[in-house]
Amino acid sequence: MKQRVLSILRESIAQELVLEKPRDRSFGHYATPIAFSLAKELRKSPMVIADELASSFGKDDAFSAVEAVKGYLNFRLSEKFLDEYATWALSDPKRFARADREGKILLEFVSANPTGPLHIGHARGAVYGDTLLRLGRHLGYDITAEYYVNDAGNQMDLLGLSLQLEAMSSLLKMSVEYPEKYYRGEYLKELAIEAKSEFGVEIFTDQDRTLELASWAKDRVMEIIIKDLADLNIHFDTFVSEASMYEKWDEVVAKLKDGAYKSDGKLWLCSTTHGDEKDRVIVREDGRATYLAGDIIYHHEKFMRGYDSYINIWGADHHGYMARVKSAISHLGFDANALEIELSQMVSLLKDGEPYKMSKRAGNVILMSDIVQEIGSDALRFIFASKKSDTALEFDVETLKKQDSSNPIYYINYAHARIQTLLSKSDMKPEEIVATPLVDLNEDADALLFEALLLPEVIEDAFDSRAVQKLPEYLKSLSARLHKFYYDHRIIGSVDEARYLKLLMVVALALHTGLELLGIEAKDRM
Repeated sequence: MKQRVLSILRESIAQELVLEKPRDRSFGHYATPIAFSLAKELRKSPMVIADELASSFGKDDAFSAVEAVKGYLNFRLSEKFLDEYATWALSDPKRFARADREGKILLEFVSANPTGPLHIGHARGAVYGDTLLRLGRHLGYDITAEYYVNDAGNQMDLLGLSLQLEAMSSLLKMSVEYPEKYYRGEYLKELAIEAKSEFGVEIFTDQDRTLELASWAKDRVMEIIIKDLADLNIHFDTFVSEASMYEKWDEVVAKLKDGAYKSDGKLWLCSTTHGDEKDRVIVREDGRATYLAGDIIYHHEKFMRGYDSYINIWGADHHGYMARVKSAISHLGFDANALEIELSQMVSLLKDGEPYKMSKRAGNVILMSDIVQEIGSDALRFIFASKKSDTALEFDVETLKKQDSSNPIYYINYAHARIQTLLSKSDMKPEEIVATPLVDLNEDADALLFEALLLPEVIEDAFDSRAVQKLPEYLKSLSARLHKFYYDHRIIGSVDEARYLKLLMVVALALHTGLELLGIEAKDRM
């Protein structure tokens, strides 16, 4: 709707326009401060310019009023304009709130080490990334969702060793001495039982087969991860293995040129030349590559694929890692500005006000799958998308089980279901309702219609600002306005039944579309 208004205004005002929504709706639907931008150029006060611009508008079907208020130019949209937009949306619901943006984006998120099931912290980035993916695709972008599998390095050695130790202890009943660092949890016991069936017990005591066992376990853990993500309605287009890319290491190092140097028997990245606090080791004295080396190869491979832009979603603990990766990208000859890194903070869970207990199956974390099983994927997705990703999130799982207005996802679904119930009670056919003009609406109905038609702007803003929480905020606000309208106005059997039902169909479309973009299916019955 905003874009339609802007295109109309550009026919009369040949300037770059910014449209704002006045806090006081009595001033109109939109306002622009264009007069303030023109004041210096025209050597007139903004108030005079705004008055002149307002008077220059003749009769226009899009606006019922154009007024100058304290230097601002305020626009009230006509009922004809709003009704035409609403009718179009209801006639072509799949196109509602979509755009035709162009551009290829590679979006990498989750990318948790394949050493154990996903924990609740991983879920935060998973929901954020998938919601961003859905928003971007709805706007027209060609986006590839990618999972980077860290299947090289010490964590693979440790996975194989941890599985051997678990098997020796729980299956072979041997006395084992655990190292200071190892993976633990009942999932390892489950893997050990499977491995025994596939390989026999000999693999658990043969140190030469540790990596073989680790490779097998990695694949099984990835199957668990993929299933857990699917249960959360999250799916990836591509999976890239870190281990598979090391054959290109010599080629990548050669491309670094002056961006790398040898000192003290190590290979260093000159990351200080691009804002890092110190240079970083990428190959140790013994020839083993560091974690950063894998990221350098991966980002080289990413940029070689020729996307327009790249988005990484990392855990907040990777904040200090950003400069060194961008430095490597620059040294490789690519534009580091094409890479955008978004951070996802950890999560604190409560249950009845007390800290949520760790999962026995995971060992020392709260498993994502446990929470999905307890509160459902819809509730988890909604609450994780409802707060800015780089800020801490704390919530009580018991709140999300409640079937009342304290549970936001219940509150929104109830608004959608309430509308479906009203439509089912009416004797009017859907096409008859859609054909009814939305005219002579009262103030409450006008405000509800306008807010429902704002969804396209919310989607664009949420994606462009990478602030997906703006969509849940909008859905809660729209639901609250709908519930109030329901209580304040008689609908079925009133003289306004047809108009009100058309209005509510627009609201239902906005709620349904918004929930779908959050990966949630709107409920028709509650």
